[in-house]
Amino acid sequence: MKLISALKPKKRYIVFQIISSQKYSLVEIKEAVESALLTFLGQLGVSKASPLFVKAKNNNFIIKVNHTYVEECKSALILIKKIKNKPVIVKSVLTSGTIKKASLDEVFSNESK
Repeated sequence: MKLISALKPKKRYIVFQIISSQKYSLVEIKEAVESALLTFLGQLGVSKASPLFVKAKNNNFIIKVNHTYVEECKSALILIKKIKNKPVIVKSVLTSGTIKKASLDEVFSNESK
């Protein structure tokens, strides 16, 4: 039996950019993101926000979260100051309700124009 759409949790896709002189692997970015979310939101907050790492490419990544926890997740991730003991700046680029609008190719090709 399927869940009716009104009962499904709403989601938002947040696109972030890591500004650094170094490229980071998917594993390194994931570890930093999970650590920042746990530190800022705690276990209960993370379970309610239900973040899901969607995609990463060239120091840019997309994370899917519950629609009521968008601002909290942005705050948590912007507080990342180091990855692998190298200073970084994490910048929130876009928040979208659909994965198509948040796709990394679309976002960063439009930004360069």
